[in-house]
Amino acid sequence: MAGTLYGIGLGPGDPELITLKAARLIASCPVIAYPALAGRESLARSIAAGLIAPGAREIAMEVPMTPERAPAQAAYDAGAHRIAAALDAGDDVACLCEGDPFFYGSFMYLHARLAPRFTCEIVPGVTSLNACAALARLPLAARNERITILPGPLPRAELESRIEGAETVAIMKVGRHLAKIRDVVDGLGLLERAVYVERASLPQERVMPLRDAPDPAPYFSMILLAKGADPWL
Repeated sequence: MAGTLYGIGLGPGDPELITLKAARLIASCPVIAYPALAGRESLARSIAAGLIAPGAREIAMEVPMTPERAPAQAAYDAGAHRIAAALDAGDDVACLCEGDPFFYGSFMYLHARLAPRFTCEIVPGVTSLNACAALARLPLAARNERITILPGPLPRAELESRIEGAETVAIMKVGRHLAKIRDVVDGLGLLERAVYVERASLPQERVMPLRDAPDPAPYFSMILLAKGADPWL
């Protein structure tokens, strides 16, 4: 009988934000899989390190962070092949994913490759959006308010039109796009209502007005903008 694949959300980085279910499955699975940048320690593994059982077999998937999709797709193909071999052998596999597996999560690419063949269970995690809102002390929505989530790499014109028609906005994947995003927000007259958050829940976490944010920003950063709220910073 084939093993079960668990897509496990680890939350934004603080190990104490791992759910009880995720912790139980990580500790009990004989095979642990996780993404990593080439030549660097896996952040996902470092979050869950205290839960991995001695003797567990590990599958590290080196996924390049490039604008081109082909190298990453090849890495997911190779990772899925190794995970499939473990599942075929009857071993359960816990695949670690920062944040939530289906919210900009890397696990979704493995799920697409493996779910048609194997039993797969998704364990949701605390998202970076929740962690950033908590750090910024910013309620995201009440009653019938709407939240718009935008990726930073969007073209300038699309960012402008989507922010202009939104109520509360979260902009993810800021990184090297910070100057463009800040310029768009400033052009809409909303700079004083925008908050920048980086590495929420990690020891290096920081929150500040968007006008003071570093450029370029680190990968783990987000901009929150609530048009209807009074400036909170």
